[in-house]
Amino acid sequence: MEEIELMKKIPGLIIQWYQQNKRDLPWRKEKTPYQIWISEIMLQQTKIKSVKRYYNRFLKELPNIQALAEVEEEKLLKLWEGLGYYNRARNLKKAAHIIKENYDGNMPKTYEELIKLPGIGEYTAGAIASIAYNQKVPAVDGNVLRVISRILGSKKDVLEMKNKKEFAQKIKAIMPKQAGDFNEGLMELGELICIPNGYPFCNICPLKEICVAKKENLVAEIPVRNQKIKRRKEEKTVFLLRFKNKIAIQKRTNEGLLAGMYEFPNINQKIKNKQIESVLENWKLIGNRIKKIGTHHHIFSHIEWNMVGYEIQVKNINSEFIWVKKEDILKKYPIPGAFIPFL
Repeated sequence: MEEIELMKKIPGLIIQWYQQNKRDLPWRKEKTPYQIWISEIMLQQTKIKSVKRYYNRFLKELPNIQALAEVEEEKLLKLWEGLGYYNRARNLKKAAHIIKENYDGNMPKTYEELIKLPGIGEYTAGAIASIAYNQKVPAVDGNVLRVISRILGSKKDVLEMKNKKEFAQKIKAIMPKQAGDFNEGLMELGELICIPNGYPFCNICPLKEICVAKKENLVAEIPVRNQKIKRRKEEKTVFLLRFKNKIAIQKRTNEGLLAGMYEFPNINQKIKNKQIESVLENWKLIGNRIKKIGTHHHIFSHIEWNMVGYEIQVKNINSEFIWVKKEDILKKYPIPGAFIPFL
């Protein structure tokens, strides 16, 4: 079967399967442009299971574009706490402000306008334009690249930009009238059936009869990814400093990794118990009881933190840190997920 004829068979099979098997997810209930936008940004680099826990809380506090545009950054980051990649949240606020000022508070209706907004790239613009407005544009993420490359039996590296663009053009050429269902169906199939890790469930795939990778036993070899991420490894010692009913935190700088978030005092090295006293002296603190509270390994996109934590009762407080109650940390101060295990 020629590639063009093969591609033409995909939309009908995908849409029928999706409409019969789509999951009941909170952002699929009303499908307003705002809700689709928020869900798509949350879903970037985050699993659906995690997003479901945060989505309803976020929408309850920030139900519309105006509320998002006007929210204080610390409240925004607190609502985002645990989702990671916090610049996503900052870009939401920047984009909301632009929409409020330039579009009368209404989401732009075309791919071309959407992609100009902060934090909205080709995939997200395609997802919003197709799902909210049924515009016939592709939304190509890793799931879609995996599905299409297996269907075509393609061994082109899906991480290369020129190949991504080529796949997007192939999909655009077959976009049906039900563009939203088609894009969501491709993504859903990649998450549930044509999975990234482990062997896909080819026996229940709606595309199994036309899939070249299945036919030629190439499923384990496709998609091809030749780029490997090299992460820098860092050692970190975290201190949970307690004075009576208060805990010490500090605010990170407004630039770089986890910008503007709050964290427990820490140093960029692993130390032994006998070295802790000198660290406390530098902070003008006197330790009382020291207890090791475990280790945590946290992975960012380009950095890995190997962390060890100590809980220390101190006899005094200093002006270098912010001393707050635990309940205030939980309610008010945005703490990155890397530090949460020590709390």
